[in-house]
Parts: sequence; structure tokens; C-alpha cells
Amino acid sequence: MSGFIGRKKEFGILNSFFKKKSASLIVVRGRRRIGKSRLIEEFAKDVNFYSFTGLPPASETTAQDQRDEFATQLGQAIGIPGIKSEDWTTLFLLLAKETQKNKVVILLDEISWMGSKDPNFLGKLKNAWDIHFKKNNELILILCGSASSWIEKNILSSTGFVGRISRTITLDELPLVDCAKFWPVNNHVSAYEKLKLLAVTGGVPKYLEEVDPKLRAEDNIKNLCFTQGGLLVHEFEHIFSSLFLRHSAMYRKIITTLADGAKEFNEVCKLLNMQQTGRVSGYFEELVLAGFIRRDYTWSLKSGLDSKLSKFRLSDNYLRFYLKYIDKYKTKIARNGFDFKSMNSLPGWDTIMGLQFENLVLNNREYLLNKLNINRTDIIAENPFFQHKTNNAPGCQIDYMIHLKHNYLYIVEIKFSKSQIGTNVIKEVQQKVITLSKPKGFSCRPVLVHVNGVSEDVIDSEYFAKIIDFSEAIE
Repeated sequence: MSGFIGRKKEFGILNSFFKKKSASLIVVRGRRRIGKSRLIEEFAKDVNFYSFTGLPPASETTAQDQRDEFATQLGQAIGIPGIKSEDWTTLFLLLAKETQKNKVVILLDEISWMGSKDPNFLGKLKNAWDIHFKKNNELILILCGSASSWIEKNILSSTGFVGRISRTITLDELPLVDCAKFWPVNNHVSAYEKLKLLAVTGGVPKYLEEVDPKLRAEDNIKNLCFTQGGLLVHEFEHIFSSLFLRHSAMYRKIITTLADGAKEFNEVCKLLNMQQTGRVSGYFEELVLAGFIRRDYTWSLKSGLDSKLSKFRLSDNYLRFYLKYIDKYKTKIARNGFDFKSMNSLPGWDTIMGLQFENLVLNNREYLLNKLNINRTDIIAENPFFQHKTNNAPGCQIDYMIHLKHNYLYIVEIKFSKSQIGTNVIKEVQQKVITLSKPKGFSCRPVLVHVNGVSEDVIDSEYFAKIIDFSEAIE
């Protein structure tokens, strides 16, 4: 895996299917730029590998155009140019004849592009799998795409593919321990400087590959986000034009509403003046499947079961940074007229950085659990937690709470600060512990997660059961 970073778990899963005594049909999905195709290419580089990609969606692109493109790629792969492409059955049969022996990986990439305009595409693919492809016990057919909602509806929830999918792999952002590998070993770049970049890129491999570790964080961000032609200047439009096949304006409205912080479904609908319908719920579900927002359920401390209450959180750092900053200055960027000096010069940056840092922590909660020596088998529930204000109790919002067996609660305060954190944080967490409605017999252990240090007074107070320096995760 020279030059390839991370994904050891996913490699292990894929390799395990070569140990089977039958062919495997696997689905790989995840947001654009998350490294799906690259993972599969690395996995298949030592075996016979056939890769096909659909044409990007466009109003003028037809089902026949997709078949023509597949036929061209197939002809190049098997050395037979000029293959006729009137029917998917014929095309799949030609491919199957070439893949009946030895270890073979077939990748159908961006499968929603390939098949969305042909109602018979998936049916013919299913038949080709049943009749031809699975005859080779060492064959792995991978259906891959960024349009997770299309994959969910048309493949994973389709009766035609029931019992045929061996495994579904969803690629999330890289954990911070892997993100750190994009900087050279023995480098002297501070964790804070790396965090500034991660506040823009998140753990998205393609974005991190574009970072020049020899340049300052601000210079990299200027090149990527605030310079004409920078990768991240128009990335937002590319994501939404290629990912969602309908009503892209509505998706944008929803994530824009979430850019200032997590909100409940009814709050978003009220702000957007929308009725709480099943159709609107579908937009939220598709954004969750796409990996752009997360639905964080709160839960009952008495039963340990998830509540009906939940908040939607914009979990993708790039999308928030784009909406808050790049989009606002796009006309100036287009003429190279935006003078970007530093992150601190961006309006409201301290607040936005706090939200971005919280995302990084929540997306790497396994690191916290390891630091706290918590075994997942002991966890009843864990998530950002909130309770509504009632006549008997005040409202309460906790950045992250871990509910363990035997009535133990870890109250985790995620605090970003450019300087050392002072004792005010103790009063903040004390108030949360007091307002938290908990049954008798529960023990609360406060935890502080920081990045730029805490004052001696905070340490000497011994209020926190654990103080976790999150910069260690990326050093």
C-alpha cells in the first residue's frame, strides 16, 4: 500500500472475501472524494481487475450514452474495440466470459450514473450475476457510488438483490491518526496548525492530499479555498450536482440552516417555513446517507433506550466552511480579489472553529473511549445529549455523554480555545451536571477535551476525572 494511507479495517474486510468458497457481491458507498475507488484499486492491484465508471449526470445524457461508454471501456479492457452496445445483457455476458477463472475483481463505479436512466439496468445486472458472474468462486463484483440514497433504494432495499449482497461497506472520514500521516514523519508542524486545516478539510483523503506540508496552514487554505481555480472553491457545486438527482436547492437550504449548530427536525422546518412531511423527512435521510449530516439521538437515562428526540448536526467540515466563508466571497475569489490573511480574520471564526473541532472529536470518539479505558461492551448509550426545558426541570445540552452500566455517566465537555482554558469551564460543566435530570444513584464524571492546554488552576482543582489533550491524536 505504498503511498496509500489508512483503511486497514476495510482492506481486511475485502481480503476476507477471497477466503470464501463462493463469489461475492459487495456494495461500497460514501461521500464524493472519500477514497472509494482508490481503496478498491489498491485492494485489486495484484489480481485481475476490471473497472468501469458511469458518465457524470447531465440532462442530455441518455441510457444509450451510458451503454456506449461502458462498451468502450469494456473493449479497452478485453482488447476488442468497437463492441456493440444496444443491450446490457450482451455487455455483461462479454465481461463474464473474460472473468470465469482465477481471482477477479470487477468494479462498477458510480453505479447510479450508470443505471439511473435505464429501468432495466439493475434487473439485467442481477440476472448476469445469477447466471454468469457467480460461477467463478474467486470473483468479487463491487458496486460503488457516492449517491448513497440511490444505492439504498435501488440495490440494498430492492427485492431483486435480497440475499445477494455479501457486505456493505460505508467509507467515513479518515480517523485523525491517519490524517496525521499526510504530514511527514518527524515534522515540526503543531497540532493546532493541523487542526486549522482539518477544520476545513475534515478527514477527507482527497482534500488532505492537496495540502502542501511545507506551507503554512493559512497558505494552504488560501490556495485551496480563496484562490481562483482552487480545488475547494467549486467543490460544493460538484458534490451537489453529481450526488442528488432531485431538488438540490432543498438540500442546500437544510445544511445552511444547520451550519450554525445542531437543530431538531421541527426547528429546521420552522426556520425554512416547511411543513413536517414525509417528503421533507426524506431530504434529511438522504443527507444522512450521503454522510453530510448526522442524526444524534438523545436517550432515557432510566431505560437506556433512544428517545424519539434527536438533533441533526452538519458533520461535514468542508460544507460548513464553504457555506460560511467561501460562498460569501466567491465573486471576489473569481477575480482573485479576496485578500485572505488568517483564519482569525474571518468573521465569527472562533464560533465556527468550535463547531468544527466538536465534529472532529465526535467523528473520532473511539479515541476518547480508549483514553478513558472504556470498553464498548460496557456502554449503554453514547452521543451528544440534550433535554428539553419543562415545568419541573431546565433544559440541558451536553457536548458528548457516555452512559455506562451500573449507572455511570461521563459528561464530556469539548472546548476549543486558542489559548489555555481557564477555570470558567468548571462553572459551565458544573451547571450542566446540576441541570441534568438523572435518576437517583447515578455517578457523574466530568471530562474535558481540549487542544491548546489548560491552566494550572483547572488541573489543581481536580474537578475533572480526566483532561484529554486532543492534539495528541494528530501529533
